[in-house]
Amino acid sequence: MASADKNSAAIVVVTEGGPHIWAIVNAIADRLGPISVILENPESKKQLLLGRARRQGWLQAVGQLGTMVLTRLGKRFFAGHAAWLISEQKLETEPKPGQKIIHVSSANAADCLQAIADIRPGVVLLAGCRLLSRQTLAQMPCPVLNYHAGIAPKYRGMNGGYWALASDDTANFGTTVHLVDAGVDTGGILKQARGKPKPGDTISSYALRQAAFSRDICIEAVRDALAGKLATIKPDLPSKQWYHPTIWFYLWTGVRRGVW
Repeated sequence: MASADKNSAAIVVVTEGGPHIWAIVNAIADRLGPISVILENPESKKQLLLGRARRQGWLQAVGQLGTMVLTRLGKRFFAGHAAWLISEQKLETEPKPGQKIIHVSSANAADCLQAIADIRPGVVLLAGCRLLSRQTLAQMPCPVLNYHAGIAPKYRGMNGGYWALASDDTANFGTTVHLVDAGVDTGGILKQARGKPKPGDTISSYALRQAAFSRDICIEAVRDALAGKLATIKPDLPSKQWYHPTIWFYLWTGVRRGVW
């Protein structure tokens, strides 16, 4: 019985990793106790490009790839700003000593499901990982939540913070924690947080900025799930899925409106 009680309070985070995700993981662990992190291998850029090309066409896919490459370069160029942001917000962006990390091939693979089955958690939080298939969701033994770096349902998909700013919708620069279903950020909304970017923030650092003001909602949602007290809200917002901006749109918007 003691073992079952312990496992009912176990927390699993499934992710590809990244500084902003570790900031959230460490904040939850500080408040709610140890977390098991299941770290999946990132999807290859080739597979990502082919998938985008099938859905949106090659022109859009190549344009989005250009922005992804530029963003990666931007993280190096603006590393000083990111370091300042991390220090200012007291973010812990690396795994803590002793952090349990389980490496798997994919969030939808058998090794991930086996790891979750072995832990028997009370809640699984997805944070920056692949979209779970219906088959994977059907085998989850507990509530599955998702941390989304955008205000759902208006900014579902990729780069929600950037798109809010690029759409002159600064009031919806924020994040969402929601239940997971088979759609793209379409599950019932549990918590939302809104904040403001600061001078020097760009598409390379928005995720860190958002994580900084979203730690509390992640902690609250995980705590509610463990207590069996999840309750959804219904924002009066339109629904749209967004992708990476194309390189030409990103540069045009940056020069014209100063949204980088």
